[in-house]
Amino acid sequence: MTAVREALPEGRYGRSADERADRKLKIIGSVLGVTLLGVIGWIGYGYVAGQDISAEVIKFKIVSGDRVDVHLEVRKDRDAKGYCTLHSQRVDGDDVARKDIRFDDRSDRIDRIVSLRTTSRATSVELLGCTADGGSSR
Repeated sequence: MTAVREALPEGRYGRSADERADRKLKIIGSVLGVTLLGVIGWIGYGYVAGQDISAEVIKFKIVSGDRVDVHLEVRKDRDAKGYCTLHSQRVDGDDVARKDIRFDDRSDRIDRIVSLRTTSRATSVELLGCTADGGSSR
């Protein structure tokens, strides 16, 4: 009785179609992954490098039913001028105050306490964004 072989001898006839397809998929996946990382890096760099003025609400205190004090920290180029927009909301989400705060100081970091006069009792304060003179909003 003779043994019957069902598979071809390993490596005798080159790569199988499945191995070629796997290799192509790995190459395509690698190229797409590197491209995606490049795009994310490019967008991130453009966002960070393109900011002339950036700010952060450090804390806020509801002083009364018609006033909120906000501690705002601004970082900018020494010669940059511009403004930041704050708004405040009450518990149901309606706006009760909105204010543009101007920054013309020749300093690269500014800490300022700003008072917002509200139309009713506020529950939150949010920084909407900052805009440099002649620049874009961030």
